[in-house]
Amino acid sequence: MAGLNPQSQLLTIAGPVGPLELVIDAPQDMPARGVVVVCHPHPLHGGTMDNKVVQTLARAFLQLGYRVARFNFRGVGASAGQYDEGRGEVDDALAVIAAVRDPALPLALAGFSFGAYVAAAAAARLPADQAAERLALVGPATSRFPVPPVPADTLVIHGEADDVVPLQATLDWARPQVLPVVVVPGVGHFFHGQLSVLKSLVTGAWHR
Repeated sequence: MAGLNPQSQLLTIAGPVGPLELVIDAPQDMPARGVVVVCHPHPLHGGTMDNKVVQTLARAFLQLGYRVARFNFRGVGASAGQYDEGRGEVDDALAVIAAVRDPALPLALAGFSFGAYVAAAAAARLPADQAAERLALVGPATSRFPVPPVPADTLVIHGEADDVVPLQATLDWARPQVLPVVVVPGVGHFFHGQLSVLKSLVTGAWHR
C-alpha cells in the first residue's frame, strides 16, 4: 500500500459491511482548499487504491491543494466484505465521503473506470445541500455500468484507443448531456506512458 509522501495517513473507518481502509494525503505547504475522494477501478480486475491512474489523480489534487482520500472498496485489501456489482461500492464511497468531508471545505469526487461510475453514482445520491463541488472522471465505465448524468462542469477524460471502455460508449453517454469529453489521442484505458499528461489535464482544467 503506497502513500504519496511520508506524511500519508493510513486509516480504517466503519463501512456499511465492516471496516474500510483508506489513505489520506494532505498538502504540506498550504491549508487545504478542498477535500477529494478518489474511487478505484474494478475490484475483480485488480483495481485497488494503489492503481497508477488513481495515484495520478491523487497527485493532481494534492498539487491543487486538496486533502486527498483514496480507499479500498469492500473485499479489496483490508476492507471487509465482497464485491457487490457496484451497488455496495457506491454505499462504501458515501461512507468515506461522510467520514472525511469537512463542512468548511468544498468536496470533489474523482474516479477511474469503475471508480468513475461509483463517483458519479455517489454524487447523484448526495443531498442538494451537500453536493460535490465538481467531478473528475477518467475512462468512465459507460459501456459496463449505468453511469448517471453528471453536472455540466464535470471533467471527463477518455483515451482514444481505450480497449476496455470504447470511447464511443462515453461519447454516446455524454451526447444527450451536451457534456464535453477530453479525448487523449492514441491512449489506452490505463494511460500507459501518459500519466503525466493525465495529471496536467486535471490540474490545468480544474481552475477554469
